[in-house]
Order: sequence, then C-alpha cells, then structure tokens
Amino acid sequence: MTTNTTNEADMVNAANTVSATKVANGVTVAENVRLNFAKSARKAFRALIGFDAAAREGLDPALVELIQIRASHLNHCAYCLHMHTNDARKAGESEDRLHMVAVWREARHFFTEREQAALALTEAVTLVADRGVPDDVYAQAAAQFDEQELAQVLALIFAINTWNRIALSTGKVAGTDER
Repeated sequence: MTTNTTNEADMVNAANTVSATKVANGVTVAENVRLNFAKSARKAFRALIGFDAAAREGLDPALVELIQIRASHLNHCAYCLHMHTNDARKAGESEDRLHMVAVWREARHFFTEREQAALALTEAVTLVADRGVPDDVYAQAAAQFDEQELAQVLALIFAINTWNRIALSTGKVAGTDER
C-alpha cells in the first residue's frame, strides 16, 4: 500500500532533473531551473516520505487517491493531479468517478457517504484559511471514521497539501513523473 509513497519521491526527483523531456502527447518541456528539493533538503524530504507512508497506513487505496486528487484540484497542482489520477486508474478507479471528483457535491451518487465525508474534510483542511474546519464537516467525518482512521485521513490531507506545495514551489511539470 505504500508503493505510491516511494513513487512520489521518485517522481519528484525525476521531475527536478527535467531537461527537454517529452511528456504526454509529444509535448516537450524546457529544463527545470528550480532547486531539487529532494537533494537540497534530504532530511526534510525523507521525513515527509515517512510521514506520507504512515498517513496512508490502513486506509483504502481508492480513498487515498480521491483525497489526493481533490486536494491537488484545490491547490491547482497539475503535477500531483496527473500523478494521482494515473495512480487511481492503475488501481482500477473508473473514469466516471475521476471526472466527478472536482464536482462531487453535484454528483454524490458516485461516492459513498464515507468518501463524501473525506472529500468535504479534504476541502476544509486544504482551504483552512477561508473558514477553518467547520464543526459540521468535522462531525460528518468523525461519524464515518473511527478516531484512528480520522487521524490517518487528516495526516494524508496534511501530506498531500505539503507535496502540492513542494511541486508548485519547485516548478514540477505535469506528465514528467517518470517512474
């Protein structure tokens, strides 16, 4: 279940060394001139990999990807969005559900109550500066997950938000995740 964590680190490393690399649809991207976070902050990077692995532990892999996809939408992180939608497809997620993640409130029938609670919590935590984490959103999540699971879901939301910020700050390009 933690293989995606290792792949996330590999992708960040690979994307940091992009030099006129072909990506999807034959598009070529220019060399990335921003720092390689994995090399420049090795201890912090390794700690984040460990945190990410611990956050995923015991969670349904489909739920993990839905959370990561929604946070990546909200953070406008094309790099992580590309990676996690591909991971979800490889894990058997349907195209219909992937297309509906961004508008899950209008397409609730595509998602279980548990998934809806996780998506709502993901939005609240990701956009915490807007209005905090409302009590009703937290209560909905607490009703769907036991205390340990809820802590894991929160940790995963924290982790993907950190990965999004690393990818955005260091100029990662969607489609360059060569695993």
